[in-house]
Amino acid sequence: MIARRKLGRTNINISELGFGGAPLGDLYAHLDDRQAIDAVRTALDAGIRYVDTAPLYGHGLSEHRIGTAIRSVHRSSLVLSTKVGRWMSPAGGEWDREGYAGGLPFAAHLDYGYDGTLRAIEQSLQRLGTNRLDIVLIHDVDRRNHGDRLDQRFREAIKGAWHALRRMREEGVIGAAGIGVNEAEICLRFAEACDLDCVMLAGRYSLLDQGALHTFLPVAEKRGIGVLLGGVFNSGVLATGAVPGATYDYAPASAAILERVKRIEAVCTRHGVALPVAAIHAVRHHPAVASVVLGATSPAEVSRNLASWNASVPADLWAELKQEGLIDRDMPVDRA
Repeated sequence: MIARRKLGRTNINISELGFGGAPLGDLYAHLDDRQAIDAVRTALDAGIRYVDTAPLYGHGLSEHRIGTAIRSVHRSSLVLSTKVGRWMSPAGGEWDREGYAGGLPFAAHLDYGYDGTLRAIEQSLQRLGTNRLDIVLIHDVDRRNHGDRLDQRFREAIKGAWHALRRMREEGVIGAAGIGVNEAEICLRFAEACDLDCVMLAGRYSLLDQGALHTFLPVAEKRGIGVLLGGVFNSGVLATGAVPGATYDYAPASAAILERVKRIEAVCTRHGVALPVAAIHAVRHHPAVASVVLGATSPAEVSRNLASWNASVPADLWAELKQEGLIDRDMPVDRA
């Protein structure tokens, strides 16, 4: 079974390894329905008790598939999170697939307002087949998604979405409220503006990028904000290695990134550790981190993630990576 940790200052106990539902929305490729649902069931059978999804993922398809899978377990044994910021309506034609090869025939409406947040939550509850949500995250309020309109979207989210989530948290409708983003800087802005329970941060604390180590993570630890880590492979390159076509942050990896990955992988090879194993273990020990969330599209991928999670990594590997300047010297590589 997977050990559990307390999520920040909340009363939620969450499995240290989580299941990420983004790929189940047919991200980049169409999935067989049964295979996708069985991936979630395999994770649940192995003791993973945190499952994350969002309306964006296949415009509701990920939530539908996860909703089917979680009916095989007692709801009280599971920590379930989804996100707000988009609600769906029937599409009248082609819709922006946003990287998803398939998905459901709904159009996504970007909406960080109060009423839009309530609508998004109601739709998610129906797709997931549940009457409550443990964690709700405001999704994608960052510069990568909004560019020069970030300040406007931030104000909308604070005035609308956060107000709705705070009220629902106080009423016990949801257990915890936070944000799900790709940038550490916006985490600091939200932490100053509202009393976050948790943050899902993708890609900014990884074997390649420790940008959050000296910025947001100390704030999270001090204030009891639970951190849920996504994107620990930086969208691919830390899973595949420096191969042709490798991606970093959802774009082709630059020559500098590929060279750095080659150097990291060479150290891993000397210590008999696969690169993806090192990528997972490098980030799991920070005291602010409650769960590392890994996506999967099949039972085989879930089993591979579990094997990586349970693998042993020698301390000498981290020592050499720090000595070579390939990871930050202050990066915690074991749990105190």
